[in-house]
Amino acid sequence: MTVQSELQLIREKATLLKALSNPVRLCIVKELLQRGSCNVTAMQNCLQLSQSTVSQHLGRLRDLGIIASERRGTEVHYSINSKEAADIVRVLF
Repeated sequence: MTVQSELQLIREKATLLKALSNPVRLCIVKELLQRGSCNVTAMQNCLQLSQSTVSQHLGRLRDLGIIASERRGTEVHYSINSKEAADIVRVLF
């Protein structure tokens, strides 16, 4: 492994850890692990946060590839997309 590729890998791992270091995002990933998948309304009720706040965090997690979204009729359901993130959260809890 070259120094450049090793540094890139370190940056990627740091980005993952930074995303999971936010309490709301960590809670979202934890809940998705327990539920399998759910929509933003279910998460909003669980987290006691506004829908816009939860949606912003979901967007960040989706942009990083940690979660995936699937449209089901008028709802969007979210699920874990990153085995690595799931493994980290399982170790923590």
